[in-house]
Amino acid sequence: MRMIVEQAMQGDLSGQRIVIKIGSSTITDSVSSIDEAWLASFAAQVAHLVSAGAEVVVVSSGAIACGLGRLGMDTRPTDMPTLQAAASVGEAALVSAYEEAFAPFSLTSSIVLLTRRDTADREAYLHARDALARLLGLGIVPIVNENDTVSVEQIRFGDNDTLAALVACLVDATLLIILSDIDGLYDADPCRVPDARLVPRVERITEDIASAAGGPGSCAGSGGMVTKIRAARVMMAAGIPMAIVHGKRADAVTDTAFGACPGTLFKSGTRAHEVTPRKLWVALGDAARGALIVDEGAKRALLTGGASLLPVGVKSVEGSFAAGEVVDVKDAAGLVIGRGVASAASDAAVLACGKTTEELARNSLLSSMAARPLVHRDDLVMFE
Repeated sequence: MRMIVEQAMQGDLSGQRIVIKIGSSTITDSVSSIDEAWLASFAAQVAHLVSAGAEVVVVSSGAIACGLGRLGMDTRPTDMPTLQAAASVGEAALVSAYEEAFAPFSLTSSIVLLTRRDTADREAYLHARDALARLLGLGIVPIVNENDTVSVEQIRFGDNDTLAALVACLVDATLLIILSDIDGLYDADPCRVPDARLVPRVERITEDIASAAGGPGSCAGSGGMVTKIRAARVMMAAGIPMAIVHGKRADAVTDTAFGACPGTLFKSGTRAHEVTPRKLWVALGDAARGALIVDEGAKRALLTGGASLLPVGVKSVEGSFAAGEVVDVKDAAGLVIGRGVASAASDAAVLACGKTTEELARNSLLSSMAARPLVHRDDLVMFE
């Protein structure tokens, strides 16, 4: 990574693969209109990166906003069918806007629509990875978006930050840039604390960092700093630097890519954990169905000992999940320290909490859980 950073500082981005996420508040100048002047400026920055040798993937919000404009609506509706209709109309308009902005720079773009179902399925996840790799190999700038027309959950939560982190993992990116309507992460909510300070660099997601993240902040989008922190946690585990910068700031993309991040850079100061493609899929490919809260002993074993999670180290269970579904792993303070695939359903996990292997083996209802971890290390990603 050091060699790539040094190249960037010298104006050479050869070998870099950069994913840029654009929020609705950045690409629009109202609830229902694309900011064409900003998009032209963004296209110029992308062209600069490409000319310096980088491959670029764009994860873009804005389809619903485009659709509202085409439908003559100036306020965001609240009913799901109208939102889906707006997304359907707006996707074509969004693609056209990118094509028009990229044309002066002889850049060819494509549209890649993903849903949470695509990424939750392992085979579909790998197909998406191969398709994106081929597009980049052909010199294309893929424009990735959630398929809001059919993905009800994504419209409801607007979590394109998670989608961007997923894409960064899919393409083995060297940098993820998230363009937002805020300068970066602050040590307190700047809307409520006038002297809140920008945090220029984060090397570890602590409880204080997580609590500093506020809720959704703008009317155009529905994501917030919380989703960005979740994305950063996975990026740091994967060893991929992530930056949050104000999207409307002049040259925000090029400055960040060339080593002068004007916002917050998330980059672990220690060697990243060994994170296999399967573990990245576990971390980002599906929504967590519940959570396992672990004691301090289990936390230490998971973070430093490379251990699997056994029932004896689990204090309590949150949510309802089936065997084989993805769950968060939390410490006693409620901080998410990992994510993995549960080997047992939540009702069985509740009964097994705190029990040793010997106790499980003597229990006729739970004896099958004695032979395997509740979450195997191969199916577990730790975020610290």
